[in-house]
Amino acid sequence: MSEIINNATDRMEKSLTSLNQAFNKIRTGRANPSILDDIKVDYYGNLTVLNQAASISVEEGRSLVISPWDKSLIPEIEKAIMNSNLGLNPSTSSDLIRITMPSLTEETRQDYIKQARSEAENSRVSIRNIRRDANNAVKENQSSGEISEDELRRMEDLIQKETDKFIGIVDSELKNKEADLLEI
Repeated sequence: MSEIINNATDRMEKSLTSLNQAFNKIRTGRANPSILDDIKVDYYGNLTVLNQAASISVEEGRSLVISPWDKSLIPEIEKAIMNSNLGLNPSTSSDLIRITMPSLTEETRQDYIKQARSEAENSRVSIRNIRRDANNAVKENQSSGEISEDELRRMEDLIQKETDKFIGIVDSELKNKEADLLEI
């Protein structure tokens, strides 16, 4: 029986991981290398994730500095960043690419907050679906006679406690992301 709860917990943790990845893609006014995680460049004929073709670091909190391992990639990296729909404008100086994070307008902040809330709600729905699946598995075990009615109630309570814990984490993560977005 505990494997049902362990499986549900693992799946809920994956939902949280997915939420954090989605939050990392939502730009704030501060520089964060993870915003470039989805950018791919043509590296000797293969599409390669940017952070595998260059080192990315934060400079002065509001700028990203990209140092490609192969300097011939600089134009390709610039093009990939410009085409990424992130609203970033790279500038090249010798063998480095700098990206200064533009300040967010109030309207942009509100749009990003809506996006963050939507991602958080998707995560909550996913966690509730996992709860439903776990409860159904426990009910199947009870109807087949593997566990008693009391054991069924105890398992459902444990599943609900896990669900509440993970929904609380989602709410906390959302609150932190909103605070980041509202920070000037």
